[in-house]
Amino acid sequence: MPEIKLYNENCIDAMDKLNEDSISLIVTDPPYNLGNFMKNRDTNLSKMRDNFFGSAGWDDMAFDEWEQSMNTFFKSASRIMKKGGSMIVFMAIIKVETIIHLAEKHGFYYKTTGIWHKTNPMPRNMNLHFVNSTEAWIYFTYKKRTGTFNNGGALFHDFIETSVTPMSERKHGKHPTQKPEALMLHFVEILSNPDDWVMDPFMGSGTTGVAARKADRNFIGIELNKDYFAMAKARIEEN
Repeated sequence: MPEIKLYNENCIDAMDKLNEDSISLIVTDPPYNLGNFMKNRDTNLSKMRDNFFGSAGWDDMAFDEWEQSMNTFFKSASRIMKKGGSMIVFMAIIKVETIIHLAEKHGFYYKTTGIWHKTNPMPRNMNLHFVNSTEAWIYFTYKKRTGTFNNGGALFHDFIETSVTPMSERKHGKHPTQKPEALMLHFVEILSNPDDWVMDPFMGSGTTGVAARKADRNFIGIELNKDYFAMAKARIEEN
């Protein structure tokens, strides 16, 4: 059975407890710093979603504060990453350049920016503008320009399509930015090997942990919010 370690605390404090050069893969979905931005937009988003992320309180930092927090995250991550380890960071497209700049300061090599396309996005704002059906992800390796890539000779595009998270994956509760298991499993299987340590320092509802356990990877999950932590713990233990 894979080994699982879960921390209900600030990710920097939790990462300080981990061994150097121990993590093979980080797959994570940190705050996009869009909370205040979205509140000022001409949008009906909050009316169509009872747990709109912009109302959750954890994405309301000023840009400078968010930028500093992400810089601290990459600094801490660089200490625990194995040389040649990989990282996938989901991020708003308008913040991609900032994330790349911060990561490169701490030894992460920028590989590419890809797109996750949701095949059945919520049709919010359909009468106002184009329906938002995509999110960006950024792929880094640490201290090397290549890392584990289990493609088995197949061609993998930087464009991934799945449905949004199905209700069967939300039975332990709802998280406003929950990703589907198929999406996280895609990265875990390609960018790590069985018995590797996979980490998600912004664990949320625990989808990366579920994927890691299904793929026989060890997992470290960190989540500050106690309600989301309980949700993630229940999901990971069930799987």
